[in-house]
Amino acid sequence: MKSLAELFEHTLQDIYYAENALTKALPKVAKAAKSAELKKAAEEHLSETKDQIKKLDQIFKLIGKKPAGEKCDAIEGLIKEADGLMSEAQGTALDAGLLAACQAVEHYEIARYGSLREWAKDLGHEEAHTLLSEILDQEKATNNKLTNLAVTSINKAPATRRAA
Repeated sequence: MKSLAELFEHTLQDIYYAENALTKALPKVAKAAKSAELKKAAEEHLSETKDQIKKLDQIFKLIGKKPAGEKCDAIEGLIKEADGLMSEAQGTALDAGLLAACQAVEHYEIARYGSLREWAKDLGHEEAHTLLSEILDQEKATNNKLTNLAVTSINKAPATRRAA
C-alpha cells in the first residue's frame, strides 16, 4: 500500500471480513451465554452486524469497488479466544469471559471504524464518512451497553457462584 486510498480500501476489506466472521461467531456466543441479558446482547449485536455489512456494501459501491473481505488476523484471534472460553470456562466465569471477549471485539471495531471514518473524510468520500460515522456510533453504543451489563449484572454474581 502506497497511498491513503489503498490503505482505506485494504482496511475496509479487513473490517468487511471481520463483520462477516462475527455473523458466524455471535450465534455461538449467544448459545453459550448463561445470562439471558448476555444472550440478548449477543443477538442484538448480530442484528446490528448484519445491518453494518449492508452499509459496508454501500461504501464499497460508493468508492467503485466490489465488496470483498480480506482475512483479518485480529478478528480471527479474538474469535479463537472466545471459542476457548466457551470450551473451558463455566458458570460466572463463562459469562464474564464472554462479555470481555465481546468488548475486545467492540474495541477493535471502534479503532477500525474510527480510522476508516477519518480516512473517508480525508479522501473526499462524504457519503462513506456519514455511513462510517453511523457504524462507529453503533459500535460505541454497544460497548457502553456491554460495560453497563458487566458492572450491573454479569460481574456482580453472588459470592457463592463466583467459583462455580
